[in-house]
Amino acid sequence: MTHFRFLYSAAVAAGLVFAGAASAQVKIALDSPPNLEASGSYVWANTFSKYLNENGIEAEEFQRGALGGDDELFDQVSQGLLEVSMSPLNIVGSLDNLIYGLRLPYFFEDQAQVDRALFEGGMLEKINAETTKSGVRVLAVNNVGQATGIFNTKKPVKSVADMAGLRMRALDESQIELYKAWGAAGTIVSWAEVPNALQTGVADGYLNPAFVPLLFGHTDFIKFYTEAAIAPSLRITIVSEDWYQGLSNADRATVDAAVAAATKANREWLGTQDAVLEKLEAAGVAIERLDQAARDEFRAASAPAYESGLISAEQIAEWEAAKGN
Repeated sequence: MTHFRFLYSAAVAAGLVFAGAASAQVKIALDSPPNLEASGSYVWANTFSKYLNENGIEAEEFQRGALGGDDELFDQVSQGLLEVSMSPLNIVGSLDNLIYGLRLPYFFEDQAQVDRALFEGGMLEKINAETTKSGVRVLAVNNVGQATGIFNTKKPVKSVADMAGLRMRALDESQIELYKAWGAAGTIVSWAEVPNALQTGVADGYLNPAFVPLLFGHTDFIKFYTEAAIAPSLRITIVSEDWYQGLSNADRATVDAAVAAATKANREWLGTQDAVLEKLEAAGVAIERLDQAARDEFRAASAPAYESGLISAEQIAEWEAAKGN
C-alpha cells in the first residue's frame, strides 16, 4: 500500500532498515517518555536495550513517534522492517483476540496472577501460536503502573451512578460498551489528541493507571481520579518474528535473557509505585478511594464486557483455568 511504501522508502533513506542479522542494530521504538521513575514501559525497554548492548548486540532506543504511530510500527514489525516495538496490547488483537483476556475488568486479582496465566498457564505461548503466523511475536507483557482507575475533568466519581453525564475517551468499541454499562458515554480518541479533547470537552476523562497524567502533563485539566482498580495496566513488547527466528542460537539466548532481565526490572519497579497517589494529590488531583461496596458495584456493572463478543466464552474459560486461584 502507498502509505507503507512511503514509510519503507523513508526508513531506507534514513538508514533505519536493517537485515535480521545479529550484527545489525536492533531498533526499539518507545511508547512513553524515557522516564525510569514514572514509566514501567520504559523501565522494560531500557533494561532490555542495556542488556543487549552489554552482551554484544547493538541496540538503540527511538523516542515515541520517531518511527511512526502504533499502527505504522505494527506494520513495520510484521514486515520485518523494525525489530522491537513497545505497543498497546490491542495492536495484535486483529491477529488473535485471545489477548483481550488481559483487558477484562475485575478479572485478575494482581500482577502475580497475570504472570501465572501468561507463563505457567501457557497463555503467552497460545497467543504467539497465532500472532507469529503474521510475522509478529509478543515478546513480553509489561506493567505500566497500578491497576487502571477513572480520571475525569468534571466531578468526583464515588459510585457507578456518578458516571452518568460523563463522556470518556475510549480505546475502541469494546471500551465504549463498558462505559455504557456504567451509565456513561464514550468516544474514540487517539492518544495524541487526548489533551485537546479533554480541554475542549470532546472527552471528559479516560481510564488509565495513576501515573499517566503526571507523565504526560495532564494535571492542568484532569482534576479527579477514582482508584477503581479495574484491570492491570498492561502494554506489550512486540518483535519481528523474522528477526527473532533469524538470530543465531547464541544471540537468541541473549535476547531471551534480556527479556527475563527486563521483565524482572519491570515487576520490581511496580512495587515502587505506591507513592503515585500522593504525587497526584500534590498536583491538584482529588482522589476517591472506593470502599468494597462501591468496588463490588463497579464489578457487577462491568458484566456486559464479558459478553461483548470481543473475546469468546471459551477463551475466557481458558484464561480462568490458566490464572488459577
